[in-house]
Amino acid sequence: MVSATRHDRGLHAVARVRGVREHDSRLGLQLALAEQRSRDARVAEVADRLAQAPATLDGSPAALIGLRLGLSTLGDTLREARAEADAQRLVVADARARWQRVATDLRAVEQLLDRRDARRRAERAKAEARELDDLASLRWAREAVR
Repeated sequence: MVSATRHDRGLHAVARVRGVREHDSRLGLQLALAEQRSRDARVAEVADRLAQAPATLDGSPAALIGLRLGLSTLGDTLREARAEADAQRLVVADARARWQRVATDLRAVEQLLDRRDARRRAERAKAEARELDDLASLRWAREAVR
């Protein structure tokens, strides 16, 4: 592996940098997903509060107006929460696309390193086989002379 590192020092540096980028992108995606879960929970909470609110009140007109204002405010809050959740979905999609792109780049460099390493191993095996053939030929020639 020392010789492989010596041969591909620059490519190993590229792989390390891309590995860090992939890790950072994965963390960014995880943060975006956590934020999405938080926004979805907020939507569910506000929707639940709105669903549990009484539809009518037996009481004064002021109480009815207060209920309508409260329901209107909850409706506005729900719309805002849904809009924020939808916007966060776009952030998640962008983070996922970025992570996939960076992970693909990292895999490409790793595969190139693996192919180069395999080629060097094959070359070493071929050289070793050639050397063993030469030694066997010499031994055969010596024994043929005897």
